Amino acid sequence: MSEAIEVKVPDIGDYKNVPVIEVLVKPGDAVEPEQSLVTLESDKAAMDVPSPVAGIVKKLEVNVGDIVSKGALIVVLESPHSGSFKHVHSSPEASVPARASVLVQQPSSDFLTPPVSALEIQSSPAIHITGEHYAIHASPSIRKFARELGVKIERVSSTCHGGRITREDVTTYVKSVINKELAISADSAVLDNTGLDLLPWPKIDFAKFGPIQAKPLSRIKKISGENLRRNWVMIPHVTNNDEADITELEVFRVQLNKENEKTGIKITMLAFVIKAVVAVLRKLPIFNTSLDRDNLIFKQYLNIGFAADTPNGLTVPVLKNAENKGVFDIAQETAELARLARAGKLKADQMQGGSISISSLGGIGGTHFTPIINAPEVAILGLSKSAYKPVWDGKKFIPRLMLPLSLSYDHRVIDGAEAARFNAYLSKILADFRRVMV
Repeated sequence: MSEAIEVKVPDIGDYKNVPVIEVLVKPGDAVEPEQSLVTLESDKAAMDVPSPVAGIVKKLEVNVGDIVSKGALIVVLESPHSGSFKHVHSSPEASVPARASVLVQQPSSDFLTPPVSALEIQSSPAIHITGEHYAIHASPSIRKFARELGVKIERVSSTCHGGRITREDVTTYVKSVINKELAISADSAVLDNTGLDLLPWPKIDFAKFGPIQAKPLSRIKKISGENLRRNWVMIPHVTNNDEADITELEVFRVQLNKENEKTGIKITMLAFVIKAVVAVLRKLPIFNTSLDRDNLIFKQYLNIGFAADTPNGLTVPVLKNAENKGVFDIAQETAELARLARAGKLKADQMQGGSISISSLGGIGGTHFTPIINAPEVAILGLSKSAYKPVWDGKKFIPRLMLPLSLSYDHRVIDGAEAARFNAYLSKILADFRRVMV
């Protein structure tokens, strides 16, 4: 006797009203356990909802463009196992767009000046980088919406997994047309949304200077770029720079890795820094807060975010309950989170709930920099490349391995003296790691 199984949207974190951007199966398809059924897209990542069991797709309850939340029915499966009707919540996996459409649009005078309701765009075809034409992926409702605004759908670029055009893509395109027309009509300056009279953004035909190639930003870079712009504009950033003597700590790190070579776990300096930052947050809880209008929220948890460089852009995985983990545990878990980030498989809850973030450039180079705070946190610690420097010990200069520290903080919450104390105490711990226990 076959068994009907309802597959519903699982817990996807704090997100509600998430769009369905791709339906990967159709009625009658045979599916295997963990095979992706549909793809959802939050503002952080695309998430595939996998099948919990093997079976046959009996009925699809969602279409591309539908908006769903936790508990919404998406697919009914028919399983060959006997039993009664079941409800199953799958668990989503964040996924990298495996076949994102790459469009290169030929430059042309694309915009005319009538009202938005009569927008008409001169069409030059969107072409694949090999020169082959792409089909336009848009639902009938989206095409109708574009026609009502006078927009030619082929001129709209998709920001979604699979290259599908959404309502947001169309409205974003209309806004870009309006902004361009406003800039063109201005004589010498435009009024932006900050209330400042600024010169218009330079409009340059780069092709007249030589060959060029246009490549669209990845979705992650678009989202992170908007977040960074908001954070930089809205938060009064100040950066405190310092250095920590990690000479003995580096010797200890190398020794531990040699002793535990067979475990396959490699301890990085970041693992030590995370452990030390936990101790600093306990001593200076003002750094483990968030500003909520007129209230300062003091967090009782110690979750440390760390910036991960991925092929698609910057992401910030969060190491949860760091106060309960040793250096080996931290090293192992951060390595796994970084691997998931590079593969685009971080879940929404793995990028939320941070107390403070760490941005480490130590493997690349540099001395100091100004990291941008990851709102709603109130501080971010930047690490640059350590280097040996001559340090005066009272009698002579001796070579010491120094780690540059760059602490950016929200000056609405944190005073300069508190930021200096943060770096000073962190430097003490890193110079003598026994202090992490006191």
